[in-house]
Amino acid sequence: MAATETPICDFGWKAPDFALKGVDGRTHRLADVAGENGTLVIFMCNHCPYVKAILDRIVRDAAELKALGVNTVAIMPNDTEAYPDDSFENMKALAEQKAFPFPYLIDETQEVARAYGAVCTPDFYGFDAGLGLQYRGRLDESKRETASPDVRRDLFEAMRQVAQTGKGPDSQIPSIGCSIKWREE
Repeated sequence: MAATETPICDFGWKAPDFALKGVDGRTHRLADVAGENGTLVIFMCNHCPYVKAILDRIVRDAAELKALGVNTVAIMPNDTEAYPDDSFENMKALAEQKAFPFPYLIDETQEVARAYGAVCTPDFYGFDAGLGLQYRGRLDESKRETASPDVRRDLFEAMRQVAQTGKGPDSQIPSIGCSIKWREE
């Protein structure tokens, strides 16, 4: 399974709206999940080893960012017929098992992932209070294995900066992960 990297941050690019079904049974729009000081949109899935390696850290960072006025939402974009581990029922089970402090949504048509230009799981989009892109980088230096506990928390530090100043860091290291599993046209 070849790893894919995210492109560099397009500062100020506006977050596309969405209306997606969550594992909580509700439909969530971007405006519903936007935070007072910023919004983190994560494209992720259940089966990807890169996501599995950092999932506990994603949950930790999302909870800590909420205290800074930054809300998080996770979107699962993969073809669930080809990848049944990513099914809606399995999404529900994972969200409950890990006690996600954020909505976990399914992008059944894959239109939202395409609108965002998402390329891999995990793919992180950090937006400012006005929903302009300020961060498109990695969580930390973890790859398919979890990095040591004392590594720099790139995503958390970037989003703290966004919450405090409205601007993301000039230097960002791309996220790496499994390519999104697109449906065959």
